[in-house]
Amino acid sequence: MPAGELRYPSPPNSSVTETPPDEDEVWAQIKTEARCDAESEPALASYLYSTILSHSSLERSLAFHLGNKLCSSTLLSTLLYDLFLNTISSDSALRAAAVADLRAARARDPACVSFSHCLLNYKGFLACQAHRVAHKLWSQSRRPLALALHSRISDVFAVDIHPAAKIGKGILFDHATGVVIGETAVIGNNVSILHHVTLGGTGKACGDRHPKIGDGVLIGAGATILGNVKIGEGAKIGAGSVVLIDVPPRTTAVGNPARLVGGKEKPARHEECPGESMDHTSFISDWSDYII
Repeated sequence: MPAGELRYPSPPNSSVTETPPDEDEVWAQIKTEARCDAESEPALASYLYSTILSHSSLERSLAFHLGNKLCSSTLLSTLLYDLFLNTISSDSALRAAAVADLRAARARDPACVSFSHCLLNYKGFLACQAHRVAHKLWSQSRRPLALALHSRISDVFAVDIHPAAKIGKGILFDHATGVVIGETAVIGNNVSILHHVTLGGTGKACGDRHPKIGDGVLIGAGATILGNVKIGEGAKIGAGSVVLIDVPPRTTAVGNPARLVGGKEKPARHEECPGESMDHTSFISDWSDYII
């Protein structure tokens, strides 16, 4: 692949239904964690039984939990449970992505104490899994249902992802509140995005008008990326930055408007994958005009 070329998530293959290799391992760990939590905190025993321990698989637990989270007086939990279960269980790519997202949260977020904690309580994780189902519905031309699900995800989790947006796996929406992702946005694999990030349009373009985020990118809290711009593989976008043009791979963009650390001609480059390392601030030592 040419240097700097973005890699985008492959479309799910709904005809493949085999179990991802580490799904059983993660599910066994989740059930073990839930049993320990139920023993140490009896007040949660019934909740943990109904959400995790009574289920035979991760997809059943996830479908049950999402159905109860996203239901309303007119969109029943039983309907949503069947929708989530049928969609997730028939597509191994969706299950593999859920496992990769669980592993991402556990590895990258020191506040994530267990897989079960992420499955039950991380609204960024839950919003992402629900979005994957909405995206599958959108790709099947079931757009009214996809949009209804999108609306419920936004209402319940305060995460607004258009169902047409394409998202890879190994994704961490850390805190997740206020994340907005537009219709033609594409997010690669192993990307970490913090709260109040916007991947939006410029307001004056039609068609393909939203950002394209390469693999391994880290986007800090409150960052805004507008237009059909490319954020190169392994790039880092500082908190509060406003990005309106392409950012080269393995570079750091900070500020409003965003500038490349090291300058446009010879920007400083890093070797690590910031989307996995979660290193937000190491560039500060090289940012000569940063003072307090």
